Amino acid sequence: MTARSIRGMAAATLAGSLALAAAACSNPGGTGAGSGGPKDSAVVGIAYEPETLSPLLGYGKDGNSKIFDGLLAFDADMRLKPALAAELPQVGRDGLTYTYRLRKGVTFSDGAPFTAKDVVFTYRTVLDPKTNNPSRTELDALKSVEAVGDDTVVFTLKYPYAPFAERTVLAIAPEHVAGRQDVNTGAFTTRPVGTGPYVLTDWSKGEKLSFKANPTYWGGAPEVKKFTMAIIKDDDVRATRLRSGDLDGAVLPPNLAAGFKGDRARKTYAAKTYDYRTVTLPTHNRVTGDTAVRRALDVAVDRQAMVDKILEGAGKPAYGPVPTDSEWFAKGTERRHDLDAAKRILDEAGWKPGADGVRVKDGVRAEFPLWYLSGDKLRQDHALAYASDAKKAGIAIKTQGGTWEVIEPRMKTDAVLAGGGSPGDPDFDQYLLLTSRLGGDGFNNMAWYDNKTVDKALEDGRRTDDTVKRRAAYSLVQRELVKNPGYTFLTHIDHLYVVDDDWDGLNTQTEPHDHGLASGPWWNVEAWKPKGGTEKAER
Repeated sequence: MTARSIRGMAAATLAGSLALAAAACSNPGGTGAGSGGPKDSAVVGIAYEPETLSPLLGYGKDGNSKIFDGLLAFDADMRLKPALAAELPQVGRDGLTYTYRLRKGVTFSDGAPFTAKDVVFTYRTVLDPKTNNPSRTELDALKSVEAVGDDTVVFTLKYPYAPFAERTVLAIAPEHVAGRQDVNTGAFTTRPVGTGPYVLTDWSKGEKLSFKANPTYWGGAPEVKKFTMAIIKDDDVRATRLRSGDLDGAVLPPNLAAGFKGDRARKTYAAKTYDYRTVTLPTHNRVTGDTAVRRALDVAVDRQAMVDKILEGAGKPAYGPVPTDSEWFAKGTERRHDLDAAKRILDEAGWKPGADGVRVKDGVRAEFPLWYLSGDKLRQDHALAYASDAKKAGIAIKTQGGTWEVIEPRMKTDAVLAGGGSPGDPDFDQYLLLTSRLGGDGFNNMAWYDNKTVDKALEDGRRTDDTVKRRAAYSLVQRELVKNPGYTFLTHIDHLYVVDDDWDGLNTQTEPHDHGLASGPWWNVEAWKPKGGTEKAER
């Protein structure tokens, strides 16, 4: 899980979302002529806000940034397709060179031409240690990037890295703008210039991001001319704004999405995801760092009950970062809910029940705090259910909400109800989470997990393009998480979106943890076709 995918949840405020009703959403369904024609604008409600809009700092690294394009992009079925590249890359026989021929005639939104030098600038800047990009290790395999004229780029790798092409969905920044500023603090971080289908017109922190269609977009000018992302942290407020007509669409938790089931003027879209909820078990805490406690919690938790009661069926049990329906999931690593087994594990490890039922070992009580993000009902519900299950095994967990500013300094010793997950290659959703060298590196490896067998398997998996060897490596990682789970994985969550039925062309992709912003049915808003002729149906 990256800083972008987790820390971005902290910025939105309820006050901002209320102000938005007047400031941005008074007429979200406006028409091109203002007199009943096809809709040409949309306002959607999202829960999280980015920290930055600069690709050099992590924005758009997984695609769908709206303002930018990568060399490649994912289609609806998560297959790679050309974007700023004219075609898929030519890969050398040794798997160490990737050659991209660039699309001709592309310009940035300020009119400057896009060339190979912008690609080279972007990747070299991301790899520069002075750049505050928390996901730099995702490009660890990259040795060099060189321009061959204006229309060809050659990447050379240190070792065969099977998913490298998937990394080239990274959004490309313009050297003539971003290269003249401080990469970490310059104006480009909030006022970006890109080649994408939309141009940012306003970013009111904690309230909204507003975009207008890029009329010179190489893929054709979008028919949705204005697009606004309303940042509304509170789930209930988001649902209320949608119901009142202030929003054209919103991401909603299952219980609130269900309230729109009979609404014929709206459609609900469900997206399969890699998005998981997990409890970090810090290595540096005397209780959570004990392998027996970790193993006991892993079988004491009733994951299916969380899916049924908290997610209302919109998800599945999680046993690690890899979803159970992924081709990379190691069959046999599922953990059955077994409270008796949890008690036996603790008994055998010397954790004996005290007078109040809380277990004690060598004078240490089996208790620890568990933090969750304030205002996030799903996280709170997961935390409370987890604490309830743990109590039955004799482990006392005190749940408490807080902002990321409060939580982050405590992560070395306090447990956190966290989220993460990246679709695609298994390297994406495991390396940043589990490798010991990233323990304490912001929101990477939040639990400071330290397992030398896992470290080696993660390196083995990313340093070969042999599918059999990679499958063995990632299977080993998952089996090690059974023996020593530094996290208690709880659920994988399906994302639900409710959207006005005013456009054609809506669908969803397999989504990462970072939902609502670059994902959801608006992942391809530039391809939407407004349904013409009639005003919004009455509700």
